[in-house]
Amino acid sequence: MKIEPFEIAVSDDAIDDLQWRLRHTRWASFTPHEPWRQGMDETWLRACVSDWADRFDWRAAQRALNRLPQFVAEANGQRVHFVYRRGVGPRPYPLVITHGWPGSFLEFRALAERLADPASFGGDPNDAFDVVIPSLPGFAFSPAPAAPGVSAWQVADLWAALMRGLGYERFGAQGGDLGAAVSVALAARHAKHVDGIHLNFLPSSYEPAVGPNDAPINAEEQAFLHAKAEWAALEGAYAHMHTTKPQTLAAALNDSPAGLAAWIAEKFRAWSDCGGDLERRFTKDELLTNLSLYWFTQCIGTSVQMYWENRLQPLRFGVGERVAPPVGFAHFPREISHPPRSWIERVFTVEQWTDMPRGGHFAALEEPALLAADIQRFFRRWR
Repeated sequence: MKIEPFEIAVSDDAIDDLQWRLRHTRWASFTPHEPWRQGMDETWLRACVSDWADRFDWRAAQRALNRLPQFVAEANGQRVHFVYRRGVGPRPYPLVITHGWPGSFLEFRALAERLADPASFGGDPNDAFDVVIPSLPGFAFSPAPAAPGVSAWQVADLWAALMRGLGYERFGAQGGDLGAAVSVALAARHAKHVDGIHLNFLPSSYEPAVGPNDAPINAEEQAFLHAKAEWAALEGAYAHMHTTKPQTLAAALNDSPAGLAAWIAEKFRAWSDCGGDLERRFTKDELLTNLSLYWFTQCIGTSVQMYWENRLQPLRFGVGERVAPPVGFAHFPREISHPPRSWIERVFTVEQWTDMPRGGHFAALEEPALLAADIQRFFRRWR
């Protein structure tokens, strides 16, 4: 597999165009209402747009991103962008980490450093990983698939080919959000190459069949399914749009950076352990760098389209179907769903379960030290 170094290079014209659009935002009118009750808060958004236009330094952010070891390669005919941080230790273990939406490879900068070079953080160099962080097809610098049909299952095939192309016959996988779906698909479809998977989220499309010889759904599982349905009804409008009409949405968000900021930043507030204060968990530059990656690569349409594909190819498992590689699960208290261990164990063997003291959906950004320690502990058995 041919691997080429990659460097981000956004043109001055693209930066000027973004700043012009931000400064000429046509603001919507609303009947007065409680802040954040109906979604994005206009006061916060106006300040964000002003900051993005007049203070944020994309060139500085780009230089920081380009300090990450980035590459592109072709796997199964698909060009893939990825960060590849080699481990500092006697025998680094290979690990592929997959991001989700509305995230990007940016989420894992701090986590990757802790995993690749634990000694620099007071840890054991024997816990070092070779960390591979690909951008999902249609996200950031990985181009969209040339044909429809690329769900988490097909991305898992791409990642298996990428890891083998990098020289790893066996490896581990980690992910949250869409990345959790890819990790589950890797374990299910590529068990001969995947030792185990570590998750900090259970994909919403995960569905185990309950046969006549299986234990009936218990009270805890029933409560989880009820809470999941209730959350989807009250908070899941974004996902319903993504899974049914992604291109209608893309037409609006790809043309308006203020609209893009509203759609994405509201989720960082709602899904994180921030107590309603976004900047308690994320710096403004982290948020704006992530938004800029979506804007400059014009990937909002192709990124949300993966929800469409996952709806058509969900993570359904038949009666009696089991997946061989074991699972480690990190349960963060402010995650958007809270599956009971028994629900996951209907298909997987859960060998490690950790109830975290704090953190939410964006665990790698919110609590990189906690997440890194849990990943290290889970994968020690294969060293």
